[in-house]
Amino acid sequence: MTRVLVTGAGGPAGVAVIRSLLRRAERQGDVEVLAADMDRWASALYLVGPDRRFLVPAGRADDFVGQVRDLCRRERVDVLFPTVDVELPRLAAVRDDLAADGVALASPALATLETCLDKLALARACARTVRVPRTELVGTPQAVSGWDFPVIVKPRRGAGSRGVRTVGSQAELDAVHAEEDLLVQELLPGDEFSVDVLADLDGHVVAAVPRARLRVDSGVAVAGTTVRDDELVATASAVAAAVGLTTVANVQLKRDADGRPALLEVNPRFPGAMPLTIAAGVDMPSLVLDAMLGRRLPAHLDFQEVANVRYLEDVFLPVGEILPAP
Repeated sequence: MTRVLVTGAGGPAGVAVIRSLLRRAERQGDVEVLAADMDRWASALYLVGPDRRFLVPAGRADDFVGQVRDLCRRERVDVLFPTVDVELPRLAAVRDDLAADGVALASPALATLETCLDKLALARACARTVRVPRTELVGTPQAVSGWDFPVIVKPRRGAGSRGVRTVGSQAELDAVHAEEDLLVQELLPGDEFSVDVLADLDGHVVAAVPRARLRVDSGVAVAGTTVRDDELVATASAVAAAVGLTTVANVQLKRDADGRPALLEVNPRFPGAMPLTIAAGVDMPSLVLDAMLGRRLPAHLDFQEVANVRYLEDVFLPVGEILPAP
């Protein structure tokens, strides 16, 4: 029996991974799912049994890595699925130590994470491979002029849409402060898509599933459809190859004025909207587990066009089952 620990059980990505692996456990009986989060009220903690729920420090805490390693050793964890951006590079940096403990880390390589989590490094890494909107670091001579307004100003690092804003004039751009480590980027006029990409441990892209985000709440898609579009699939697959992706990432694309898909960002983790991709026929969490266990993945997986709407769901349990505050 394979024991799998999923961190970030309070986020949409963590919930999606835990639900996928629990369905696998019911179907195949070959996996035990453990859940961890910094918050004792994290919803997906309570999708697993009381003896499989754990509290860990915040991903930025000094003792986060040490406590997760201790937990994995104590609970005989075979595979670790981190689902929170800040946790990914910290755990990837100790991948060999985890392996020595008998734990396989289900996430991209550290070099891939560092490229994807730095939007300027990502733009430069992919500029020769796919269409990338002009992207410059605020405060450098290259960023001063030559823009067609409006433009986008965004943090160089960070997840989701936090800190992203539209700047409508040169005067507004001149007022942006360089010390904030911000980027200025060409604003693309077309439709935006998210493409969930699965690559095996050799970097071969097994599946790329484009999604249209039709309604978004707090940065998470709550209604959408999968989309058959060979150009989106090819662009996202080329980005995955350029950054050396293994396991799963979410590639965000937007069409330019000529209708070509262009790269916005890469989130090198399971996305919160993963249930739609799973429903379309590509169960990426379960497939990643197979890869981590040394099983060969199919050369290619197709998907169906499906739509989803998301709703709030409650988990009810005795008060005494809520984990105590640390």
